[in-house]
Amino acid sequence: MFKKILIANRGEIACRVIKSARKMGIKTVAVYSEADRDAKHVEMADEAVFIGPSPSSQSYLVIDNIVDAIKKTGAEAVHPGYGFLSENAAFAERLKKEGVAFIGPDVLAINAMGDKIESKKLADKSGVNTIPGHTVALKDADEAVKVSAQVGYPVMLKASAGGGGKGMRIAYDDAEARDAFRSASSEARSSFGDDRVFVEKYIEEPRHIEIQILADGKNAIYLGERECSIQRRHQKVLEEAPSSFLDEKTRKAMGEQAVALAKAVDYRSAGTVEFIVDKNRNFYFLEMNTRLQVEHPVTEYITGLDLVEWMIRIAAGEPLSVKQSDVKLKGWALEARVYAEDPFRGFLPSTGRLVKYMPPEEGPNVRVDTGVYEGGEISMFYDPMIAKLVTYGKNRNEAIEHMLTALDAFYIRGVSHNISFLSALTGHPRFIEGNFSTNFIAEEYPDGFHPSDVPHDDPTLLAAIAAAVHRKHVDRVAEISGQSRPAPGKASEDWVVLLNDSQFPATAVAVEGGYDVVVDGKPYAVQTEWTFGAPLFNALVNGKLVCVQVDRDDHRYRFFHAGSQADALVLSVQGAKLASLMPVKVPPDMSRFLLSPMPGILVSVAVEEGQEIKAGEELAVVEAMKMENVLRAERDGVVAKLQAKAGESLAVDQVIIEFQ
Repeated sequence: MFKKILIANRGEIACRVIKSARKMGIKTVAVYSEADRDAKHVEMADEAVFIGPSPSSQSYLVIDNIVDAIKKTGAEAVHPGYGFLSENAAFAERLKKEGVAFIGPDVLAINAMGDKIESKKLADKSGVNTIPGHTVALKDADEAVKVSAQVGYPVMLKASAGGGGKGMRIAYDDAEARDAFRSASSEARSSFGDDRVFVEKYIEEPRHIEIQILADGKNAIYLGERECSIQRRHQKVLEEAPSSFLDEKTRKAMGEQAVALAKAVDYRSAGTVEFIVDKNRNFYFLEMNTRLQVEHPVTEYITGLDLVEWMIRIAAGEPLSVKQSDVKLKGWALEARVYAEDPFRGFLPSTGRLVKYMPPEEGPNVRVDTGVYEGGEISMFYDPMIAKLVTYGKNRNEAIEHMLTALDAFYIRGVSHNISFLSALTGHPRFIEGNFSTNFIAEEYPDGFHPSDVPHDDPTLLAAIAAAVHRKHVDRVAEISGQSRPAPGKASEDWVVLLNDSQFPATAVAVEGGYDVVVDGKPYAVQTEWTFGAPLFNALVNGKLVCVQVDRDDHRYRFFHAGSQADALVLSVQGAKLASLMPVKVPPDMSRFLLSPMPGILVSVAVEEGQEIKAGEELAVVEAMKMENVLRAERDGVVAKLQAKAGESLAVDQVIIEFQ
């Protein structure tokens, strides 16, 4: 077994690999860029080596820098994680020449499966079901239109070297095919250094289901499936294992085809074969990922296997001792990807300092894979993932309940995050029923995600908690000032809880172990040990466990629960009457300006001063966190002045274009 391995990655996956290596008694080496000098994976590893400037193209993607770090530390093997160099055949080949083990498959498998065009041809030869399409790289936009029409709309234009949802566009007609070719090839070039794009038939109402495999070059097994259909712009948001959609017959057929493909390339290591499954459970090969998947924890939960450990053991030459008959799927696991992004502003990335970071407590039913810490920075240079929240239950409903509870307890301040979105998805009736496809988010939120999409199912519950919190505050102020506190059980004065746009009459009485609250005539027994200032209000409310995040801003309270945010102000009856007479401040009109929706680089500006523009017309492209974002005109107008130039670094809300 290896004595020391280097992790050629960063963030949560580097921390994840370090945990398994430490459990195996293996020392670890971290590598880091300028932006990651104080990163968690650097602190966790036994050694750390600086490899270059913040951009990944100058650090994590530079093979020579990684090899130099290996030589400095004497590492015997390299785990690539996912992304970066994890599926780079040149990197694996270089390590082989240096006499260093690559904790992943051989170069043959990486080459065969890493190229989506070649992998589809190999899948055909191996008897694996494939999607109809054109497996030759397109020359230009004209050929993209021609081939797309021949395959038949709708089609998917995909980067041959793609992954992670990048370099993928759907087209429903010739115009969209032409635009999709340009966007997909441009994004593929910047993300992978390879702008080849091909066309395949787009399966409507599809499920995205993948099979996890383990192989040692001789034997191969499949470890069940993962349901990955809840996606936004081809990026996975929620994953679960197993899938509620598959039956045992389909699961077995998909698993056997995945194993057949692995054997065709003498696969060694963990890998994933992804399929598209239509509404009739017909399945088609999508791609094979020759690396660990982001969502691997759900498989680990239901199989009891440590996939990272097995990758290391196989790379060290150990045979696979687990047989197919040994694989038993037990229980249900669900994973939610917590990102630094603002779901209420088009999911734009958010950068900055994690002023507060308190993940839910881990245990048998909750796991948090993360690479950040309180006080750390979310950088603009890398993927905006904060953590992967994974929950487990004896069945799917139990796993969902644990997820909803854990999301309520996930406390993040300093950057925007998508926990409201994750809560809304997890608690959505269609998701709970298992009635969804990869179109789910687009169908349910066609105009984007808004605060109104996560209404609280019982606003009086939050009003009751507001009254209990305020009672605690009033009693604390009285105690500090030397005033007498109301005797237990004595009724409070009549209050009005202003909760967002609603008003609720309320009273709160301190009792043994909590408060008796009445809101709008409805009684709430609130049992809690909450101390003033604690960010999480954990309580039994009418016998049900509730977790609400509490922030205080002057006299106001801000609550987060079940994905929703509510601002509360508790006033006397007379105070509420006065508050209703206060003027409302109107925000300034910024409709004459195109503002940068995020920090990033202004890649291009498509208009000139004095130019007339039409609604929907492209105005500019901003790149942030490895994704290109096209900004389009919301209505007709005339460009008055360009306030920024291509190549400039932009701050959030910085003016790019001013209109007449």
